[in-house]
Amino acid sequence: MTIILSIKNVGKTYQSGGKSLTVLQHINFEVEAGSTLSIVGPSGSGKTTLLGLCAGLDRASTGSIVLNGIPLDDLNEDERARVRNQHVGFVFQNFQLLPTLTALENVMVPLELRGQRNSRTTALELLDRVGLANRGHHYPLQLSGGEQQRISIARAFSNSPKILFADEPTGNLDADTSETIEHLLFNLNKEMGTTLILVTHDLDLASRTRRVIRMKGGAVVSDTVVQDNAL
Repeated sequence: MTIILSIKNVGKTYQSGGKSLTVLQHINFEVEAGSTLSIVGPSGSGKTTLLGLCAGLDRASTGSIVLNGIPLDDLNEDERARVRNQHVGFVFQNFQLLPTLTALENVMVPLELRGQRNSRTTALELLDRVGLANRGHHYPLQLSGGEQQRISIARAFSNSPKILFADEPTGNLDADTSETIEHLLFNLNKEMGTTLILVTHDLDLASRTRRVIRMKGGAVVSDTVVQDNAL
């Protein structure tokens, strides 16, 4: 068993108006490489904040986070960015595509930042994997929500990430499109061996992962391994 993510006694506190606001406290769990995990709970429970800390988008106030063997706690922003570029994929609810770039160019950006050769060819292959090889020349505003999310998934997998974080990946999509996105995420998880961690309000989606962590008030209130699910 290889542990790809280790969270030990993690807390997050923000300063607002001269007061401290604690949004996470005493979070502890580990994630096995290649596994699937969903984090659920009501709005304001700290799910998205926790996901951002795990991905190195922000720094924890207390505790330690080790991602793929790399302690994130003492890294500066540039160092965390390098870790994300090398090991992490991230899918956002609102897609986060660059509006002035085409679909193909959006997928090419992280490849070019890594200095990868043949970035255009690789990006075209990724677009083909998500079923959008013929939409590479379109801009985000010319694409449907489902198509934009598929582009963001192609971009997230452009660095062959060890771990993929998805924040409400189907939150802005209709039921039929959501099913397509879910199928794509779990297929890529299986095919590439990428660890999948997602935040969702959709309990049907959560039930498809092997493990479900439930949060409330900034703390983990349950951590369940699902033996029989829809996968």
